[in-house]
Amino acid sequence: MKNKGKRTKEGAKSRKIPIIIGILIVIIIAVAVGCYYYFCIYSNQGKENELIDLGVAEGLADPEEIEEEPKSVFYGNDRPIAVMIDNHKGAWPQAGLNSAYSVYEIIVEGGETRLMALFKGVNLDKIGPVRSARHYFLDYALENDAIYVHYGWSPKAQTDISTLNVDNINGITESEESFWRIKEKSQPHNVLTSTKDILNIAKEKNYKTTSNKESVLNYTFDEVNLSEGINANTVTIPYSDLHTVSYKYDSETKRYTRYARGQKQTDFVTGEDITTKNIIITFVKNTTLNDGENKDRQNLDDIGTKDGYYITNGRAIKIKCIKSSRTGQTKYQDLEGNEIEVNDGNTYFNICPIDSDVSFE
Repeated sequence: MKNKGKRTKEGAKSRKIPIIIGILIVIIIAVAVGCYYYFCIYSNQGKENELIDLGVAEGLADPEEIEEEPKSVFYGNDRPIAVMIDNHKGAWPQAGLNSAYSVYEIIVEGGETRLMALFKGVNLDKIGPVRSARHYFLDYALENDAIYVHYGWSPKAQTDISTLNVDNINGITESEESFWRIKEKSQPHNVLTSTKDILNIAKEKNYKTTSNKESVLNYTFDEVNLSEGINANTVTIPYSDLHTVSYKYDSETKRYTRYARGQKQTDFVTGEDITTKNIIITFVKNTTLNDGENKDRQNLDDIGTKDGYYITNGRAIKIKCIKSSRTGQTKYQDLEGNEIEVNDGNTYFNICPIDSDVSFE
């Protein structure tokens, strides 16, 4: 009997051990859950409250209501790309001009003009039609530290590209996948390219694709209104008997719509009107170049101080355009010698013949 009682007590004791272990496990789990809640949830809520309190104390707006700071048309350190754009009537409409931060228009042979569009930090599937190089466009590609893109070249342009060590891409020597012809236009006005293809070729040639060079223009986000200027709701620029450019101002959008030979200019891809925020006119003497080919190619006397106009928001002022060398950046000053402030936005540089009868309405 004594042995039986002893076994009963030992059995009861052995049954209590699992119960105690189970209770301990429950307590440990409860403590773990409590710690997790405190450190991972309550603690973070406290930090969020601190941020909210800080926001209120600092007068910060709701994150959803905070507006991003505006980015300049010259934003970032992407190296500019300067593409020669065909401006023959057979090339219209062109692709990509509205995405260029600057476009230079200069006289070429036969009374025609050619454009050089500068792109920075944009991704375009179609740019063009791309046309051949002319040597004086190099002066403006170099002052923008741009990779110069063209499809063929004149003898003088070929020589100067070599002499000035210009980072250039000649589409004629590249693959048809990078510079291709489209059926909608006839040759030689139908070659297109893209920013992706240009950058891929630039990397293959070991050209740098970033740049820290400052912009040619002194951009400002504060709206520039030329109160001392003259009315310029319509600007007309005759380049030759063949080719006249005009710009018409829209007071609602505060932009100019571009016309050439009386025809409104539009984009080949989007169909949108070609517009600009700023227009700069520079009067420069051009003469016939004797390059041995008798094709009426032109030379440009663009070094030195030249007369011009700055036009924006329906007004125009006279300026001085000062270029010290082919590689030096042009300085644009008012008649008192102060660098002009330019509305942040795209700009058309119309470098026209010195005797061009420019008019304003």
